[in-house]
This record gives sequence, structure tokens and C-alpha cells, in this order.
Amino acid sequence: MISFPNQPASFQGGSVLLDRALGSFLGVAIGDALGATVEFMTAGEIAGRYQIHQEIIGGGWLNLKPGGVTDDTEMALALGSALIASGGWNPRAIADAFVTWVRGNPVDIGNACRRGISRYIADGSLCAPPADENGGNGAAMRNLPTVLASLASEELLIERSLEQAHITHNHPKSDAATAALARMTRRLLLAGEQAACNQIADHLIARHPAFGFKPWPGKTSGYVVDTVQTVFDGFFNTGSFEACLVRVVNRGGDADTTGALAGQLAGALYGVQGIPVRWLKKLDPAVTTAIYIQTQKLLKLSGPDIMATI
Repeated sequence: MISFPNQPASFQGGSVLLDRALGSFLGVAIGDALGATVEFMTAGEIAGRYQIHQEIIGGGWLNLKPGGVTDDTEMALALGSALIASGGWNPRAIADAFVTWVRGNPVDIGNACRRGISRYIADGSLCAPPADENGGNGAAMRNLPTVLASLASEELLIERSLEQAHITHNHPKSDAATAALARMTRRLLLAGEQAACNQIADHLIARHPAFGFKPWPGKTSGYVVDTVQTVFDGFFNTGSFEACLVRVVNRGGDADTTGALAGQLAGALYGVQGIPVRWLKKLDPAVTTAIYIQTQKLLKLSGPDIMATI
């Protein structure tokens, strides 16, 4: 049996897939909580204040409690709850869950997400019109539940990933990044194949050279290209979950989202056993519980072949 800090008493598990899936979802939340402290700071400002930022202490411009999370984790949990309640793929249920989330006065929300959800409230449409202003990272940051519920088919995973993305974001580079990160996470969950992630990254860059990250270009904005470059730089140039997240969030900028996406990939590679216990202990227990429960239920939505491995 897997046993971790803040683990709900009802949790039962032990498979490699479940370890990786929990690592990935908890990785999103931990990267979010760690990065939120230094969001919108520069790397120089972070070094001046913390030397190296490596503890979950809350604060930041949102004045979070230690272990608190932002829209990255909250939107992922909203998406996951919609899929679980629907018993399968249901874009309208996802959009409705985003509406409920917005009406609960979240601590933060990105501009494209706000526009897209407001449009859905106004006209019920599930697809934002193509627009340059929709090239942010908000679609990619929340997509992990789609991956967990769609492991049986990469083609179906990409289709679903773009469908949920288009509720708020409709932009070629957002689409490409969301699909690539989904494919990478799927391969890591199923087989721990970091080499496959290199191939997926190379394919993304071949189709969209702007995503090239060698050497790291030094930008950390919410533009999806800057986000992916920063995440790839951390993921492909470190050897542990902790080293990956520390490298990424200390770049500053949109550090909660780069941290969340780095945590998604690193958690899927190293598993929950690879996450520092001190970080697991700091994460908001309500978030931890929701992630444990959702992860198991979302994996079940991937079908009986996947369930047989859990």
C-alpha cells in the first residue's frame, strides 16, 4: 500500500500507474503552491529575498496561506469533478463547472479564462473564437484530469484536450502546447518514458520553432511559448522532482503555472514517492484529499484495460 502525509484514511492503492498519477496531480498542486509565492517576481528579486526559493510558505501577491493553491489547481479540480459527475467526457459539464468555480470568487483567474467563461455564460457556446489574445497557458495548466480519464487512446486524448481548451482558449500555439504536454504526461504515466517526451518535444518544436528552449530564452510570462520553454528547460535538465520544480519556480514570472506544469511532468516521471515529504505535508489537506479521490475515479474513466493495471 502507498502511504503519504495527509493521505485520506479511505485511500487504497499500490500500482506503479497510480503512484505516477497521484504524483502528477499532486505535482500540479505542489508546483502551484510553491510557485505562487514568487509569481511575478524576477529571478534576481527571488535570489535577493530567498537566495533559493524551495519551501512552501504561502504569501506572494495573492497572500496565500502556506500550502494554498491558485487557479491552476482549482480549475483542474473543477474539470475533474465535472468528468466524474458525468461519468465520462462532457464538455458542457466542464464549462458549467468553470462557471460554478468563477461564481465562488476564486483567488485568481486569467484574462482568457475569464473572457471564455463569461462568453459561455452569455451565449452557451463551447468554443472561443480564434484570437491572438488566447495564446496564454490557461488551457494547458488545467488539463491533467483529461489525461487521467483518456489514457486508453492518444488520439482521443488530443481531441478531448483541445475540446476543453477551446472553452476559453483558441490559438494554434496554445493548442499545440496543450496537446504536447498531454501526450508527454500520458507516456510518462503509462511507461515512464522520458525519451518519448524528448521526441514529443522535438516534434512540437519542428512544427512550431518558437517553442525551442535550447538555450533557455529567459522569458517567463503567461504566454504559452514562454511557459513551455521554462517547463521543458527544468524537466529535461534535472534529475529529481525537487530539482525540477526549484529550477523552474526560481525563474519567476508566471511561476505558479510553470511550477504546476513542471510538477505535472515530474510527478508523472518520478511518482508520488519522489515528491519531498516536507512539501506533501505543507499542501492544503483539503486539496490533497480531493486529488486522492479524483485521481482514482478519473483513472477508472479510462476504461477496463487501464483499471486492470491499478
